[in-house]
Amino acid sequence: MTPQGWRQLRAELMTLLDVERPKVVDTVSWAAKNGDRSENGDYLYGKKRLREIDRRIRYLTRRLDIAEVADPSAHHGKDQIFFGATVTYADPQGTEHTITIKGIDEADSLHGEVSWIAPIARALLKAREGDEVTLMTPAGLQRIEVLEVRYPAPGEAG
Repeated sequence: MTPQGWRQLRAELMTLLDVERPKVVDTVSWAAKNGDRSENGDYLYGKKRLREIDRRIRYLTRRLDIAEVADPSAHHGKDQIFFGATVTYADPQGTEHTITIKGIDEADSLHGEVSWIAPIARALLKAREGDEVTLMTPAGLQRIEVLEVRYPAPGEAG
């Protein structure tokens, strides 16, 4: 994952540990003092939310422990596609698309970010500007042309 992605997951973990979880624990503790827990909405919802938070904390802790952080700015100025590249390519109809290849936990398709294991990323990896690569789609094989490869400048990667 990118250094920025690692920092975002770490910030989420710290927020859950330092802010969210203590708030919910206080609410559950207060609700437990109010008597009958079987019909106490604050208590029941709080316990459910606490389980969700704990599950997310465990997940984030495991992901951060095994994460391999790769700084894409190390490839700044190169025209070959590696992890962290922002790639502009043209499909067979000539339509241009721009994507950034990121880690599984940080990819956001709504913002043009794809996981390095996505079919488009796997097809593009190791290609260079000007290359044509083959992409397997549900409609069949497509030839796409790599138009531009960019990496963040050192210090820009976040």
